Parts: sequence; structure tokens; C-alpha cells
Amino acid sequence: MSIYKVDTKKRIVLPGGRPGDVFDIQQQTEGRFLLIRLEKPERSERMSKKACLEAMRKAPLRPTLTWEKLRELTREP
Repeated sequence: MSIYKVDTKKRIVLPGGRPGDVFDIQQQTEGRFLLIRLEKPERSERMSKKACLEAMRKAPLRPTLTWEKLRELTREP
């Protein structure tokens, strides 16, 4: 069993740890902690410009009224 010391910024060097690793820290009992290394999600491919424009065209929250019809519905006669 190896012994490690916490520095002034509350850091510990983990053997086998790599820069950027993310851990879930769970306190099991007083003075006992469990560290679980979390997997990084794979980055998805960026959408092409064509795919972005198609997604915006199919968006369900796109207004369907023309400005003239909107004015007619919202203005007093």
C-alpha cells in the first residue's frame, strides 16, 4: 500500500492517472473515499452546413404565418 500526501491545494497524485481524467468521488464512511474513473463520451461528427440547414428547415418551432397575416390577427380594426 502506498501513502500519498495532500498538497496545500487539496490535490493528490494518482498512479495511472492521466491529465484530463474525470472521477466520481463517493465518501463511503468517515475517512474512506471511493474514486470511480468516468469514461469520456465520444465526440460526434460535426454537422455539415447542408445538414444544419435541413435540420433548421424541418424544425417544429418554425413560424408558419406571414407578417401580413400576423399583423391582421394582432392589430385592432
